[in-house]
Amino acid sequence: MTHLATRLAAPAPGWTVHADAVVVGSGVAGLTAALELRTRVRRVLLVTKDVLSSGSTVWAQGGIAAALDPGDSPAAHLHDTLVAGAGLCDPRAVEVLVTEGPARVHELVARGAVFDTGPDGAISLTREGGHLTDRIAHAGGDATGAEISRALVAQIVAVRDDPGIEVVEHALVLDVLTGEPGPDGAPGPVRGVTLHVIGEGSRDGVGAALAPAVVLATGGIGQVFRSSTNPALATGDGIAAALRAGARLADLEFVQFHPTVLWLGSGVKGQLTLVSEAVRGEGAYLLDTDGFRFMPDEHPLAELAPRDVVAHAIVRRTAATGTDHVWLDARHLGPDFLRGRFPTIHARLLEHGIDLTTDLVPVAPAQHYHSGGVVTDLDGRASVPGLYAVGEVACTGVHGANRLASNSLLEGLVFAHRAARDVVARLEGGFLTDGDPVERPGDAALVAAAARSRVQRAATDGPGVLRSGDGLRRAVDALAAVPTDAHRRHDDGRALAAPQTAEWETTNVHQVATVLTQAALAREESRGGHARTDFPASSDDWRVRVEVALGPGGAVGVTRAPVRPA
Repeated sequence: MTHLATRLAAPAPGWTVHADAVVVGSGVAGLTAALELRTRVRRVLLVTKDVLSSGSTVWAQGGIAAALDPGDSPAAHLHDTLVAGAGLCDPRAVEVLVTEGPARVHELVARGAVFDTGPDGAISLTREGGHLTDRIAHAGGDATGAEISRALVAQIVAVRDDPGIEVVEHALVLDVLTGEPGPDGAPGPVRGVTLHVIGEGSRDGVGAALAPAVVLATGGIGQVFRSSTNPALATGDGIAAALRAGARLADLEFVQFHPTVLWLGSGVKGQLTLVSEAVRGEGAYLLDTDGFRFMPDEHPLAELAPRDVVAHAIVRRTAATGTDHVWLDARHLGPDFLRGRFPTIHARLLEHGIDLTTDLVPVAPAQHYHSGGVVTDLDGRASVPGLYAVGEVACTGVHGANRLASNSLLEGLVFAHRAARDVVARLEGGFLTDGDPVERPGDAALVAAAARSRVQRAATDGPGVLRSGDGLRRAVDALAAVPTDAHRRHDDGRALAAPQTAEWETTNVHQVATVLTQAALAREESRGGHARTDFPASSDDWRVRVEVALGPGGAVGVTRAPVRPA
């Protein structure tokens, strides 16, 4: 049986601060939660790993989905989301998303976000894969996330001197602190977090932020894989911290690989350039290296099929043609339209010598989004009292086996709003109270930063785009062989590594890769973002949620949980 540590190896906290709530992350979910909490609790602490504007939201090109058009409806949006989720969505969560979503988008506008509009002044709407109508609002053509981030960051900056909120930048949250365990030995309620601040003055090094509520909004897991559209900061910190604190995780095996990521060669790694689904939404084609447009034979929606369908089709096509990529052809859309609609993509491609208006663009799938995460209810509550998760780090049940395009920004908005209101209500009702943290039993872990590529190779070769039992078992063994005690001295007096940022991040990457691989090995079917070559069909027996949690001593437990019927 696989065992994982219940805490990171780190120095004892050298300083302490107190708050009513700690929000971790500065993407759309974290910023929204902090703004909603600021005027409703005495003190909120917003912690971000880099600067305020560094969240993954800024990289979102396509847009935000909501039923804003009079001819559209929340019911139609719900239908499209359930279809994309391949039978594993929680219909209650999707209903919350689609019914509350339009109001949250209008609140964004009230907070200063400027969306593209038509001649009548109404927000312009377009279509992306899996949507049966135009409902994607965008800003700056293809810079929607950047505009939303700009507006929300400006709101935070405007109140930064408010004594009710403190922003801590360049801070990596290490562990969620918990209280006295319950009768079953499970960790007790949340007591705050430990964090490492890179800076000057009294608040550098490791400290403790004590609070009865912690809202995780830490984004995705892109750096678990060798190539991803996610920024370098996306090392799965929130999922790993929640796991170590005793929280239940689910749907980890459902990883969305974006089908159209700029392909620059097999040796390229790190954050890759995304060519938004909106390009295909406007009519671009996918061609194989023989010039054949293959998607109409794969799905009725052709290039606008759900992302998993397109990604899998590309992988099969490249295997059949003996190549590493396919081509994206947008030339027929016209240079003026392409430059105006996709200025950011056009500029980024030009940096690599590719002109979207005249050239075929080489693309291949790369990790893009994680549909799984920390299991929450409809108010963002995790299974550990006082712990909340919102945005990509959470598993609300909205996405099921495959996220519908542009639902992610909306999910962050809607559920961050709900989580903040719930924190306030539970603080006022006396259900969340202060207390002293206690050390959790189990081992402390540290994986050397030098092992990062080893972990990423195992994750890419095991739970990659197409998976098999043999490949997943090899990945399990490879991950189990990675030393997790790099901080302990060897017989010759050397240590593999000391506790520091790169090592803590790599430990998180290793733990997430481990539980993701275990979940993918457990699910013996293909569904949504999880494709098994040895189990190519979906099965009604697997219309369940695969959950992962740490048991006594850090034992990794994998169980099945029912999915609410549509």
